[in-house]
Amino acid sequence: MFPILYSFRRCPYAIRARMALCYAEIQVELREVLLKDKPAAMLEASAKGTVPVLVLEDGTVLDESYDVMRWALAQNDPDSWLDDSLVEQIDELVRQNDVEFKPWLDRYKYADRHPEYSAEYYRSQGDLFLQMLETRLQQHAYLLRDTLCFADVAIFPFVRQFAFVDKGWFDSAPYPNLQAWLQRLLLSDLFLAAMAKYPVWKEGDVPQLFPV
Repeated sequence: MFPILYSFRRCPYAIRARMALCYAEIQVELREVLLKDKPAAMLEASAKGTVPVLVLEDGTVLDESYDVMRWALAQNDPDSWLDDSLVEQIDELVRQNDVEFKPWLDRYKYADRHPEYSAEYYRSQGDLFLQMLETRLQQHAYLLRDTLCFADVAIFPFVRQFAFVDKGWFDSAPYPNLQAWLQRLLLSDLFLAAMAKYPVWKEGDVPQLFPV
């Protein structure tokens, strides 16, 4: 028996959870869902109706991606992604991403749903976060040190999404270090493994283990 992970491939919260599980070498039963047609089993586990949802063997339910990541690393953290000396900085960066940057990302990506301001305005607000990341990446190859850590993986899927709203704009922006950081992560074995495609799960399917 394996933990069960309800996931949606393109969701940035689910991406960071899957990357952490891959890194920690924890196999789960992956249940790929459609957010417009959420399975009853997922809603029974978590009425929030958002992904990821991780159901552990003892029935414990983790329905926040941050908690899934922390749980995975508590089982196995070979490269010290959660170095004790970095935890406060990690938590603050993730808070800024999730609380401050993500709302601007959503408005920028779906500007037609938020006609109060232009897409360029929403981009300019989110851009403040990118500027901060660029400054950090002038000091290290990754956000907090010269090797990958929890903060990079927690934030990367959201920067990826922001960049691809208008890739031409992002590629021409004055962020050479951020662009290089994003490209390294896009090409990493970790990300490629986390983004493997699986069919949508339905009740009664043969269990699909992830990572394989």
